[in-house]
Amino acid sequence: MSHASRAEYFVGVALLVTAATTYSTAGLFTKGVEAGSWEVIFWRGVFAAGFTTAWTIKRRALRANFIGIGTSGWTVAIVGALGTAAFIPAFKLTSIANVALIYATSPLIAAALAWVMIGEKASTKTVAGCVGALLGVGIIVSGSLGTVSLLGDFLALCMTGAMASIMVIYRKWPKTPGAGPAALQSILLLPFAAMFGDPFDTAPEEIFILAAFGLIFAIASVALAEGAKRLPSGQTALLSSLETPLAPIFAFFLFSEVPAIATVLGGSVVLFAVLFSIRRGT
Repeated sequence: MSHASRAEYFVGVALLVTAATTYSTAGLFTKGVEAGSWEVIFWRGVFAAGFTTAWTIKRRALRANFIGIGTSGWTVAIVGALGTAAFIPAFKLTSIANVALIYATSPLIAAALAWVMIGEKASTKTVAGCVGALLGVGIIVSGSLGTVSLLGDFLALCMTGAMASIMVIYRKWPKTPGAGPAALQSILLLPFAAMFGDPFDTAPEEIFILAAFGLIFAIASVALAEGAKRLPSGQTALLSSLETPLAPIFAFFLFSEVPAIATVLGGSVVLFAVLFSIRRGT
């Protein structure tokens, strides 16, 4: 690996770690307000799009990020919007730990999509780790059978599929801008959130909290997009899953949310599988 390639690699790793850390706070913001899912989606979207657009203007990159995003950029925006529509309700319906641990299966989905879309084959070691992560999710979901949490788990899995797809799109078309599609995915959901929710009835203090959520989401989205351009899709997903141990820890200390036994057992399997894949290489 050349010096330039090595530098790009470490920049990618740093960006993805930043994205994982910021994404791990999503459950805290969502469960920390009384507002419903559509209200959260609306206000987070307004501020996320605003912050991201302001950032592109400051960098004099507004045209490149919005006018010239192309088909791949619009695909990221649409897939991201669908992922967000599943992501926020998932936190309302199941535990933060369940959402975080299910998201850890994104390496399996990303690796499979990358193989189909761009012929980027995952190593046997990576596949083994991903299969282990899927087994862990099966254990987690088994603890939700017969409860409303099962729907939340399903939505978390849909969100995971959307995020994995975005990682692969950026790997295949690395010139796709990160900021524009991130802002557009929020904007696309605004009319639906206004139609199905009551965002203007949200308490002012909660709007302030959701503004902070929007800023965090803007940072995470751009960091994920820029990092995904620099690393293989499977490794991108593995590094992104570092948010897995952080989210349940935050949930425990802030909300006293104690994971179910199935979540602890399944989560242990998921974490072991992810660490195995990282340690052994991809």
